[in-house]
Order: sequence, then structure tokens, then C-alpha cells
Amino acid sequence: MSADNAISPSAKTHGVNGASQALGPTDRATDSTMIGPIAAIPAQALSSTEGPRGRIVARESQRVDGWWARSRGALCIFAIDVAATAAALFIVRSEFSRALLLTSVFTLLSVAALNLYRGKFTMSILDDLPRLALAVLAGYGISSVVVFFWEGSGFPLYVSFAMVLLLALFIGRTISYFLVRALRRRRILSATALIIGAGEVSAALGHAMEKLPEQGLHLIGFADPDPALPAHALPGPILGSTDDLAQLLHDYRPNHVIIGFSLMPESQLIELVRLCDREESEISVVPRLFEMTSRTGDSDELNGIPLTTLRRAPFRSPSWLLKRGMDIVVSSLALLVLSPLLGIIALLDRLVDGPGIVFRQQRVGIDGNSFEVLKFRSMRPATAEEGATKWNIKNDDRVSWLGKILRKSSMDELPQLWNILRGDMSLVGPRPERPHFTEIFRQSYPRYDGRHRVPCGLTGWAQIHGLRGDTSISERARFDNYYIENWSLWLDIKIMLRTFGTLTKGSG
Repeated sequence: MSADNAISPSAKTHGVNGASQALGPTDRATDSTMIGPIAAIPAQALSSTEGPRGRIVARESQRVDGWWARSRGALCIFAIDVAATAAALFIVRSEFSRALLLTSVFTLLSVAALNLYRGKFTMSILDDLPRLALAVLAGYGISSVVVFFWEGSGFPLYVSFAMVLLLALFIGRTISYFLVRALRRRRILSATALIIGAGEVSAALGHAMEKLPEQGLHLIGFADPDPALPAHALPGPILGSTDDLAQLLHDYRPNHVIIGFSLMPESQLIELVRLCDREESEISVVPRLFEMTSRTGDSDELNGIPLTTLRRAPFRSPSWLLKRGMDIVVSSLALLVLSPLLGIIALLDRLVDGPGIVFRQQRVGIDGNSFEVLKFRSMRPATAEEGATKWNIKNDDRVSWLGKILRKSSMDELPQLWNILRGDMSLVGPRPERPHFTEIFRQSYPRYDGRHRVPCGLTGWAQIHGLRGDTSISERARFDNYYIENWSLWLDIKIMLRTFGTLTKGSG
């Protein structure tokens, strides 16, 4: 993803505030009066590179970005878990060795499914023990079912193997946690963190990162439009306002963004979280009333302050690749199967409405980038400007009888299968809008721009709930953002099935 694409259109217009301009990234790292761990970064460890629009920004030459920075510790733990299961198999050998191997594989998969490979700041083997035991039990149960259906018979319940496997995983985790903590103290497995908010709680988080390096976070600084504490009371620099967040994310590339307490309303925090979605950073939030919040198995903490790690944006999950694969397969098959229908529609369109069968129009897709959408023509606009700026042609006299049928049945959208195959769109996603209206809606509806975090679609969550044509834009944006936050492959399939049901009823 390009640097410009990582910055939302609204954020691109903001410059760095006065404090940031007075003290750039290089100056902050070398200032002898600096408080906190960032002061320990030598000037030689920083290299200047050209940022967006030719501006020179500073970067740590030894920085580790993206998935690898977040996953090194988890991969180390996984490798030792594999060694532990292999040791358990070596200790407990029997004629059912294949079944026990299957049990080991399903146990490791269960460990992953129980989220025990997510890199945590505070690692405790005793906290993990109940879920490790559950993983062993699940592995044994699943492998028993598989062996029964595969071979027609079960295998005895080797309690000894279950106990040895659990003990081996416990010992392995003890070793891996010790190793990861030691590497974090030496900054080998450290990840960088940017804290949003500059109050008491945020300062406590920063001090915890400085005091407990084994938790694996290296503080970059704070972002807050109205800091509650003076700069000298914070363990790191105030890098700028939250208005500058897009630029800060680009300049410093933090592995973690932690949202502490600040004076910002929650509506602004939502926008900040969605802006971070387009970056590689993990996002964690200090819960409101955190003093009364009990810690669950999936939560984390920094020196006693609980943190809730937000669900990763869907387009950064491995299953998102399956979505693109489904787009390619379904659109290819649909173009092949529907080619006779497409040919008939094209011929009728040519006979009824004359030349120009396919209508091309600029639409706004992911990250605010424009592309040319394809549709069967249902009418011919008087000018190109009219086509780009006229909101609705439902009652326009120039729409022919064929055009009304195409629009009513949504068959005028079928050429967009080529847009999907080409990668401009997806089968399911927020419907694309014209640039003229996108700019108007972006200024009028605060949540509208969040729709552009994912590719636009042929159909979407808003459309199956009747939000198309002359319907509420704010409602559409709300439904589209709900889809993005709750995306899954099954949700896509459900939307496509409901869309098909709507089309068969002829409701458009």
C-alpha cells in the first residue's frame, strides 16, 4: 500500500502542528533533555528518507515493521510447542502412534484456535494452563472422531499420553516465555508503541513500558490535541495532535497504537481507530472504568492496567485472501454462464437505445481511489456532467422500457462482474459512489469515509436492508461500517444469498 493511500483524504489536508514542527523526529530522538526510552536511540540509528511530497522524515534504520514485528515472539512459542509435542510422542510410543500424532496436530490447532499464539505483553503460564488443558482435550476428541470414521474403530483413551502432552506443553511454554522475556529485555523482540492521550493513565502506560521492558513495548511518544499533563511529566515526547495521526503513523510506523484516556469525545476516537485500520499497527484500548474491569483470557495488561486489543481489520486477516479468491472464481463462472444473457441484453440495448451499449462512469473505491465502473446503459445522459452529478434517474422520461426492466431487475449491473474479476470491486462491499457525491457526503456525514476501508461491492449489507436509491445516506454509512467491522466469509455468503432472493422476487 502506498504512503498516500495510508492517509485518508481528510487527514492529508492536515499539517503537523506547531509542536511537531518545532521538534522533528530526529530532534526528538537526540535531544539531551528527553525523558524516557526514546532518548536512548543514538543519532546513528536514524536515517533520513524522503517522505510524501518530498518532505524529509526520520526513521529508525533498525525498525522492524508489520507482521514480522508482531509475530516473532509467537513464532518462537509455536516452535517450542511443536518440539514439546514431539517429545511427548517420543516418550509415549504405542501401536496407535498415528492416532497419537493426529491428536498432537489437532491439539496444536486447538491451541491456535484458543488464541494462545497471540503475542501478549504480560505472559503467564498459569493463566494459560486451563486453555492448554482444554486444547489437549479437544485434540483428543477430534482425533477420536476422525479415526473412527476413517478406520471404523476408535483407539483407547491414553490418559498417560494426555497427561504427558499437557506436561510437555506446560514445560515448553515455561521455557518459551522465559526466552521471549529475555529477548524483549534486550530489545531484540521489542515492538514500538504510540499512545493516544497524554493524561495520568497514558503516562502510567508509558512508565510501565520503560520500567518493564520484558513486556516488549518501546515507547515512541504521545499524540493528544489537549494534553492533560505537561511534557516534563510524561515518559516520552508529545509528537503532535491526533489531527496529525495519519502523518505520525506514516513517519514513525508504530507496531502498536494504544488508546489511553484523553479529553476527546468517543466519536472522534472511532475515527482515529478507523484511520489506524489502514496501517499495520495493532490497536489496543484502555477500557472505561478500567479499575472495575475484570481481566478475561483474551485481554491483556500493562503493569496492572487492562488493555483490550481490538479485532484486526478484516482486510488484514488471512481469510481476506479467500474473499479475493471467491471473487475471482464466482465472477469468472458468472461471466461464463451468463454470457448468453449478456449477449441478448447487449443486442436489445443496441436495438432499443442505439449505439453505446456499455455505460462507463467514475466511481470511488478503496482508499478513495477512483475507477471506471461498467453498466448496461439504461438511458443516455445529455452531458457527461449530468451523468456525474445527477442523483437519480428513476422518473426520467428518457429511460426506455428496456432501461426500466434492467434497472428494476438490477441486470444493468451485470457488466460489473468484469470490474470484480479485474480487482476494481468485490462481490460484496459498500456500493461505490460518484466522486461528486462522495465529496458532499464526506463533508456532511462523519462516518461516511469509513466505507472506503475495503473494496466496494456489487451488493452489500446496506442494499439487502433496502438502503439503495433515495434512502438515508447516514443509514447506508452505518450499515456499511457495520459490515466492515463484522466481516466474515459467511457474512459475504449470506449477503449474496439474500441478494439472489431479492432479485428472484424482482424487487431490484
